[in-house]
Amino acid sequence: MSWDSFLRFISGKKEKEEEQEEEETKQAKVSVMSCSKSDFAPYFYDNGSGSNNGNMALFSLAEDTAVGTHVYTLNGSDPEGEPVTYGMTFDKGSKECFSVEPKSGNVTLMESLDREVQDEIVACVTITDGRNKVVENVRVFITDVNDEKPEFLNRPFIVDVPEDIPSGSSFYRVQAVDRDIGSGGSVSYFLQSSSKFTIDGHSGVLRIRPGESLDYELARTHFVTVVAKDGGGKYHGKYQVMTSTAIVTINVLDTQDSPPVFVGTPYFGFVYEVSVPGSEIFTVFAKDGDQNSPNPIHYSIVNGSDGFFIINSTSGSISLTSFPVQLRNELYELKVKASEVGPDSRFVDFAETTVTIRVVDLNNHPPTFYGESGPQNRFELTMYEHPPEGEILRGLKITVNDSDQGANAKFRLFLAGPSRVLRVVPQTVLNEAQVTVIVENSTAIDYEKYQFLTFKLLAVEIDTPERFSATADIVINLLDTNDNVPKFSSEFYIARIPENSPGGSNVVSVTAADPDSGLWGEVKYSIYGSGADLFLIHPTSGIIYTQPWASLDAEVKSKYNFYVKAEDTEGKYSLAEVFVTVLDQNDHRPEFNQNFLEKTMIIGAPVQIQAVDEDAEEPNNIIEYSIMKADPGDIFDINSSTGEIKLKPYIRSMEIVQNITRQKDCRWSVLVQARDRGSPSFSTTAVVNIDITEPNGLRGPMAAFLMQSRENPLKALGLAVGFISVMVLLTVLISTLLFFRNTKSNKIRPARRIIRRRAKEPQHWSFRPAFGHDRNHDEDDEDTSDKLKGNNSSSRTKRPIPSAPVLPPPPAATGPTGRIQRGVPSVPGPTGPQRIQRDVPSVTGPQRDQRDVPSVTGPQRIPRDVPSVTGPQRDQRDVPSVSGSISRSSGSISRTDGTGISSALVSELKMRIEQKIIEANRGYYY
Repeated sequence: MSWDSFLRFISGKKEKEEEQEEEETKQAKVSVMSCSKSDFAPYFYDNGSGSNNGNMALFSLAEDTAVGTHVYTLNGSDPEGEPVTYGMTFDKGSKECFSVEPKSGNVTLMESLDREVQDEIVACVTITDGRNKVVENVRVFITDVNDEKPEFLNRPFIVDVPEDIPSGSSFYRVQAVDRDIGSGGSVSYFLQSSSKFTIDGHSGVLRIRPGESLDYELARTHFVTVVAKDGGGKYHGKYQVMTSTAIVTINVLDTQDSPPVFVGTPYFGFVYEVSVPGSEIFTVFAKDGDQNSPNPIHYSIVNGSDGFFIINSTSGSISLTSFPVQLRNELYELKVKASEVGPDSRFVDFAETTVTIRVVDLNNHPPTFYGESGPQNRFELTMYEHPPEGEILRGLKITVNDSDQGANAKFRLFLAGPSRVLRVVPQTVLNEAQVTVIVENSTAIDYEKYQFLTFKLLAVEIDTPERFSATADIVINLLDTNDNVPKFSSEFYIARIPENSPGGSNVVSVTAADPDSGLWGEVKYSIYGSGADLFLIHPTSGIIYTQPWASLDAEVKSKYNFYVKAEDTEGKYSLAEVFVTVLDQNDHRPEFNQNFLEKTMIIGAPVQIQAVDEDAEEPNNIIEYSIMKADPGDIFDINSSTGEIKLKPYIRSMEIVQNITRQKDCRWSVLVQARDRGSPSFSTTAVVNIDITEPNGLRGPMAAFLMQSRENPLKALGLAVGFISVMVLLTVLISTLLFFRNTKSNKIRPARRIIRRRAKEPQHWSFRPAFGHDRNHDEDDEDTSDKLKGNNSSSRTKRPIPSAPVLPPPPAATGPTGRIQRGVPSVPGPTGPQRIQRDVPSVTGPQRDQRDVPSVTGPQRIPRDVPSVTGPQRDQRDVPSVSGSISRSSGSISRTDGTGISSALVSELKMRIEQKIIEANRGYYY
C-alpha cells in the first residue's frame, strides 16, 4: 500500500468515526423522541477486516477479479426483528462498480477493475426496515496483481559513440518503469545476443564489453536489443513474469586512425603509337580511410618512371613526358604513393600502389586475305564430288595477316556456308597464318545436289573494341562421278491384262532414273525370272509387252511375277518386282456331264444336276439353272443356284403323278438351261431324264446315304475304300503293339511263379432244342461268340497251356441209351483241321461222354461229361444246343437241307470250347 493510500485510509476512517458519532447522536435523539413508540433503526454487523460479511468496512478486492463475481454479502439486523433490505449508492459521476441484491445483501462486481487507474472505490451502503434507514460510507481498496509490463522511457534510443572509446567504458543508460507495486514493479535488464556490449542488470547502464572495441571502418552502426523484466507476480491465480524489449541504435563516430585507400585497383595504362608528350596516360584516385573527417591526399611517384612519366600531386593524373618511340621498354610499373596531409601540413599517413603502363600498337589495320598474287577476296577450286573425309583442299592457297601488334592482331577464322561440310584451321590466329580447309562431310559434297558450293571465309578480331573483320568467297566447282545406281519409281509394279490378248500387247511401263550425268545416267532395262518367259521389255523405254507368240489363258495360269532390272553403263543396277494378273474373260460355256443326265427321283427327295464353267473368275464361272421345258407337263421346280430339281409341293404321291401322265413308267424329259453370269452371257441346255418312284421303307442316315449314292456311286466306293483303309491301319497298329508287348514279356526272368487256384463255378452245357429255332438263343449265341473272340485275341498264349483235368468216369448205361463211340469231324482251328474223338450221348436220356476236343494250338484229348440233348446235366462248361439231326452211320457230322448241322454252328461250338479251355488254364496262373 502506498503512502498516499495510507493517508487516505486514515482520513477516511476519521471521517467515518465522526459520521458514526453524528449518526449515533441523531439516533439517540430519535430514540428519545420515539421512546414512547419503541421503534428502533436497523444496523449493520461490523465483522472487521478480512471479513466478507457485514458492512464492507476495511474490504479489499484484487484488480483481476472477474466481472459478475459475488464479492461480498451485506449483513445486518433490526432490533424489532423486522425484515430489512440492503442498498448501495455511488457519488454522482463515478462508476457504479457494484450491485446489491436487496433481500440477500449479495454484492456483485459489475465493472472491471484497474488498480493503476483507481486504487479504491467509495460507496454508501444502506439498510432499512421500511421505516428507518441507516446509511454508512465505505471504501473498497483495490489490491495489485502483476498485470503491467515494464515500459521504457525516452524512446527511441539512439547513441553516438566514437570509435576510440576505451574498452569497458559506459556510454548510455536505459530506463524502464513498471506501474505494478511490490515484486511486480521491480525491473531488471539484459541484452539479447550482443558480443561487443554489456548492460548493468539493475541500473540499465550500457558499456563496451571488456576486450572489445569499435571500428568505424568495419561497422558504422550497431543495433542492440535490451530486455526489461519485472520481478514477477500472480495474475488470475497464476505466477507470471512480464518483459518488454527496446532497440538501442549505436552510431560509431569516425576518428583519424586509418590510412588512405586507393580506389579501383589494379591500375593499367597504355601508351599508343600516336601519343605525344603531355598526353594523359592514367589517373589514380585515393581517399582517406577516415571518412567522417577526411584529410586531403598528396600523390607522388616513388620509382619506376625512368623519367618518362610524371604525376599531378593533387589530381593523381599520370602523363607522358616524351614520344613513344623514345620508350625503351614495352612495360613500365610505376609505384605511386598517396599521403594524408594533416592540419599542420605534415604528412600524417600514406598508402602505396602499382600502376602498370604498357606501350601498345594502335589498332588501325584490319585482317587481310592474300592469294598467290597478293590481296584477294575470292578463291575458286574445281574438284570431284565426294572427296574423302579429312582430305585437305590443296587447290586453295590462302594466307591471312593483320599488321597490328599484340592483342590488336589477334583474330578468329570462321567458315560460313552449308553446315558441317568443310572446316577451317587454324581457328585462332595471331598476326599471320596459312589457311587450311578440310573436308568434314563427304556425303554433302554431291554433284547431283549442287554443281558448285559457295562459302564465306571470315576473319574477326577478338579482343579489340573496333572488332575489325575481313571476308573472302570460296567457290568449289564440282565434277560428277558415277556414284548413283538406277532407282525405280516403285519397288513393285502391278499390271492387269485380259486373257486372249494378242501377242505383243503392252502390259506395263516401268521407270528408273539415274541422277548421274552423261553416259552414267543412261539406263538399260531387262527382265528375268521364272515368270518372265511370256514377256519382253524394251531396253530403253521400259515398256513390258507380251511375246509375239504368247497366248494368255486365265484358266491355265492367272498370276505371273518376275523381276525387272535397271542397269547403267558401268554395271550398277537395281531391281523391282512385277506382278501381272491375267484377267478372266467369259470365253467358256457351261457344260453338263452327260453321264449324270439320267436321274431317278423319289417322291419327296430332290435330284441334282451340275454344269461346269471352265472360266477362272466370278461372275464368269457362276451358273444359274432354269427349266426351259418339261415333257410331259410342268411339275418340276429347280434351284437356280444349286441345280436341285424337285417336284412341286402339291405332288405327294405316285397317284398324283400318274394322274398327270398316261405313261406307266412315269418317265419325264426335262430341258434344263445352264447360264453363266459373264458379259456377254453364255448358256447351254441339256435334256434330263427323270424316273419318279415311290419311297421305300428305308429310314435313317444310312438310307439317305444309299439314296444319294445311287446318283454318285463313286462317292460310295470312296467311302468304302476309306473305311477299309482305316481298319487296316488300326489292325497294323494293334498288331505292332502286341508284338512289342509279347517281345517284352518273353524276356528271360527268374523262374518264379505263384499258382493260385480259384473256385470254379458250376457250368452247364446248354443245347438248343433238337428241332426248331429260337431267335433269342441266336442273339445270345452271337453275343457270346463276340465275347469269346474278344477274349481270345487279348489272352496271353506264350506260356504252355496245361491239359484240362480228367473228369470222373460216367455211370454205366443200359439199354439202347448206352455208351456210343463215334467219330466227329474236326473243327477248323488255328493249326488246321483235327479229328476229335468223343462220346456222344443218346437222344433219349442223359449220358456221360468222354471225347477229344481240340485246343488252340493243337488237338488235346480232354475227358468230359456231355449231357444228353433232352435233359440238363452238370458239367464244367456250357455247350450251346444243337439243332438238327446227327448221323451216326459214318461217324461224321453231315449237313442236310432241313435237319443237318450247319457249318456256322460247328464254328460257334469250336470257339466256345476254345474259350472254356483258356479260362480253365488261366486259373493255374492266379
